[in-house]
Amino acid sequence: MKCLFVSVRSCTVLLDAQGDYYAKTPRRLVLNGKTINEKEDRSVFSLYGLWPDTEYTLEAFRDGQKDERLTFRTEKEVCSLNVKRFGAKGDGEKDDTAAIQAAILSCPSGGRVLIPAGNYITGPLFLKSHITIEFKSGAALLLKTDRREFPILPGMTRTTDEEGEFLLGSWEGNPLDAFASAITGIGVEDVKIIGPGVVDGRAQESDWWVNPKIKRGAYRPRMFYLKGCKGVTVQGLTFRNSPAWNLHPTFSENLSFLNVRVEAPSTSPNTDGFDPESCRRVRVYGTVFSVGDDCIAIKAGKIYMGMKYHTPCEDIEIAWCCMLDGHGGVTVGSEMSGGVRNVRVHHCYMRGNDRGLRIKTRRGRGKYAVVDNILFDHVRMEGVKTPLVVNALYYCDPDGKTDWVQSREKKPVDDTTPTVGSIRFEHVQATDCEACVGYILGLPERPVREILLKNCRFSFNPNGKPMVPALANGVKSCQRRGLIARFADSIFLDRVRMEGVVGDALDCQDCGRVENR
Repeated sequence: MKCLFVSVRSCTVLLDAQGDYYAKTPRRLVLNGKTINEKEDRSVFSLYGLWPDTEYTLEAFRDGQKDERLTFRTEKEVCSLNVKRFGAKGDGEKDDTAAIQAAILSCPSGGRVLIPAGNYITGPLFLKSHITIEFKSGAALLLKTDRREFPILPGMTRTTDEEGEFLLGSWEGNPLDAFASAITGIGVEDVKIIGPGVVDGRAQESDWWVNPKIKRGAYRPRMFYLKGCKGVTVQGLTFRNSPAWNLHPTFSENLSFLNVRVEAPSTSPNTDGFDPESCRRVRVYGTVFSVGDDCIAIKAGKIYMGMKYHTPCEDIEIAWCCMLDGHGGVTVGSEMSGGVRNVRVHHCYMRGNDRGLRIKTRRGRGKYAVVDNILFDHVRMEGVKTPLVVNALYYCDPDGKTDWVQSREKKPVDDTTPTVGSIRFEHVQATDCEACVGYILGLPERPVREILLKNCRFSFNPNGKPMVPALANGVKSCQRRGLIARFADSIFLDRVRMEGVVGDALDCQDCGRVENR
């Protein structure tokens, strides 16, 4: 066992480093001599309802035998402020925004804001540094449904000297006016938001999902938005029915998301689960995603943000997570003009996604749009239609299907040209695939530098349906194909098994070195 996080009243523990979202063997958990869980089957587990500044001993038993023992101490707490003492009702009728915001703003450094069980109608809430916000079991924030009651975060404000700019609102990689999110943090640090409670965007009760790409007053809010923050942890909360993306930190660092749940109908528009943008040192452990778009999409802005700030998303770890449904399991891009590097996705489980592990970029993302050192390791998939996709001709944005973006002829390499470097897939096990093992599509003028598949196994659903594996002009629907590659410098396969493939296992054209060991 390993302690991943401790707050004043909670703790997150890694029980099984070799499992994926599910542990290889369930554990009976005993806390200070009392059994708290007879059969915990997750690899990452959180404890709640602890007491501040107290030592705890957690023991794990497997098959009746003591397996491991862990001792930890909770943090000290200055005081606890109950939002109901500030006037919050939690009755599902009264507007509790002001009462909860007053509790947050009044909380001293090292203090806790307590949200007891109840249904709290609120507009966007803004965070404060050096505090803990705890949602008790049964506590739910229910976001208002009238956009006229939401504050707007201006996308760009010129500084007084007219030489700089202050950015707040964000929409799909550009600094644009956006409604404030259910929970919003601007420039805060050392904040812990712990569960197990619910933040419900109630988008299905509003008009957020009607003509979702149309700006009405401002662009749609997220459920959780950070701008320029440090040291923020979210533990144990459930986010559901978001108006747009769910968890969206930008230009922030040292972030943790532990045992979170993100839920949205499969038909909901652009309800990505987790979209870190130009962030660094981010970890996502033991989290479940079931959404209407990509479960995770790692981003770094569009061309304006990339060329001006060239701030990559880097040092990202995603582990022991579960991705259900959604267009993509874990995606890099397509807004990645600042670059994405040093990403490790490991010991995750995916089921029913259209595409599993996915890179998306296109001409026009820019010279800082470098995707490199991306490792997908120990990923288990079931019923993922196309497990692997690397697509440098992704046809997003209004000009996405134009000849300049989509041409298979070499274009000049210039300040608009992105780069895809080293992408590695190791110990990927995928069953019931449908379209193909993977589709690699680089730029003719700048091919994908290196693709590695090592110790991977793929098998197909004999009753699967044809599908277009990569969203680019000219990519044809396919079924039960192997690895298809166009415009790649190096492709290495080491101990890769493909079962049930119709035709050649490798279909590589306009590629350099190809090895299959």
